[in-house]
Amino acid sequence: MLDNTLILPSRRALLSATGKTLSAAAVALVIGSKIKTASAADASQDVQILNAAIALEHEGIAAYQIAATSGLLQPAVVDIGVTFQGHHKGHRDILVKAVKTLGGTPAEEKSLGEYAKDLKASTLKNQTDVLQLALGLERGAANAYLGLIPALGPDFHQVAAQMAGDEAFHAAILANALGEPIPKNAMMFG
Repeated sequence: MLDNTLILPSRRALLSATGKTLSAAAVALVIGSKIKTASAADASQDVQILNAAIALEHEGIAAYQIAATSGLLQPAVVDIGVTFQGHHKGHRDILVKAVKTLGGTPAEEKSLGEYAKDLKASTLKNQTDVLQLALGLERGAANAYLGLIPALGPDFHQVAAQMAGDEAFHAAILANALGEPIPKNAMMFG
């Protein structure tokens, strides 16, 4: 049997990883108010990871807000996006609670204009463009959550899997709206 601790990423590696991995790491570290920390240094690193995740959740929330008010989407698509935005707000709220539990100050959101610039919203010309952007973000998040599960202790596997499920569900709905065919290969994520 392999010693998994030799192949799993460290907290420091998670801090330097991509944004989507940070979001998954942060969510996976939290179940309600239960936080896994061994020392003050670990708590500080957890706050950094959680704040990076909060920043990413703010970006996701903003992306759906920009899309909903763009005038590029049909009303039924706006309704779906607003629902997904609500899911991301719930994720953010869990993360904020965790940071506060650790004694940290949660990351603040930027202005909607700043997010629009970061997401290159000015390049979105129609509903398809918006849906493709959202699909890419949701697929990346699902893969990040799935990739993180083995790095977590057993107490955190369920929440990471639940978040991966949320993101995969979002991706499936968006892919369907874009008319993408059902993938032929098994194991679409991860």
